[in-house]
Amino acid sequence: MNSDILELQNLINGFKICCQTEGKSPRTIEWYDAFLRRFRSFLDLNQLPTVIKQIDKAHIRHFIVYLQTEATVPWSNKDLSPATIQGYVRTLKVFFSWANREGYTESNIMAGIPVPKASIRVINTFTSDQVSRLIEMCNQGNGSKYRNLAIILLLLDSGIRISELTGVNLKDLDLSEGCITIRNGKGGKGRIVPLSSLVNKVLWKYVNAYRPQPLTPKIEHLFLTENGLALTKSGVQQMLRRFGKQAGISGVRCSPHTFRHTFAKNYLLNGGDIFSLQKILGHSSLASVRIYLNLFAVDIKRQHQRFSPVDNMSEDRFFCSLIRGKLSG
Repeated sequence: MNSDILELQNLINGFKICCQTEGKSPRTIEWYDAFLRRFRSFLDLNQLPTVIKQIDKAHIRHFIVYLQTEATVPWSNKDLSPATIQGYVRTLKVFFSWANREGYTESNIMAGIPVPKASIRVINTFTSDQVSRLIEMCNQGNGSKYRNLAIILLLLDSGIRISELTGVNLKDLDLSEGCITIRNGKGGKGRIVPLSSLVNKVLWKYVNAYRPQPLTPKIEHLFLTENGLALTKSGVQQMLRRFGKQAGISGVRCSPHTFRHTFAKNYLLNGGDIFSLQKILGHSSLASVRIYLNLFAVDIKRQHQRFSPVDNMSEDRFFCSLIRGKLSG
């Protein structure tokens, strides 16, 4: 086979086209492309082969060590996070698996290379007080007050992604059934997300009393600017950052994704099961949902302090006398 065909950059271009035909999201393809181009640049700068049949496991491991010890985030110059490094390795696994299936390699060299382990981090979520303060901010500002209230309550009640929120059209909202249809979720997958009765009422009032007239008939989005244009992701993010600053919220990032984490945590704490949570959030596997169990660190400690068997038994005089005797012995 012609070596030009097997050159890494040429195969990366072919891989991107294949991802597009398979319906992978533009964001996923963008990440794949960025990670693979950095891999190729690393090989080139270190005078390592860039023809795929000449790349071996040692080159891959060399790249992983570089990611762990030298590589930085381009726009901030910070070290790469363990999760980002995992993303690079998973991208290489997907790419080399594709190359092997397409017949560009005799074997998949990534098959025996594990994804580096990353420490489990606790993700901070909004407290009830912080949510209340954010809602108070909706009483201030311009004519978009009620729209902002609807957005905050919808994010808190459903855990939908920011791209899903801004992608919802008016026809996707079913007020009679109390649900929203997400047509283009992550990976192009659709799902139906239920709404609480309160959020359903707020959305009804927004649609019937406060939603601006669209600038053109082609604009069908649920959430609009005052000028009748579709509200963008950056518009929602800027609004939440502004509200967070005005409300004096600290210790947690005031972003749409924090609402997603807050929804997931509270859904489980209030008795929801992990299987229905998976469906509501639009995750393809339970493994993705289990990370939300790590959000409970503070809450579990608080619950233990409240319901600890030993602490509750300490109200029993006989039990206390036994313990005091052991401690003094």
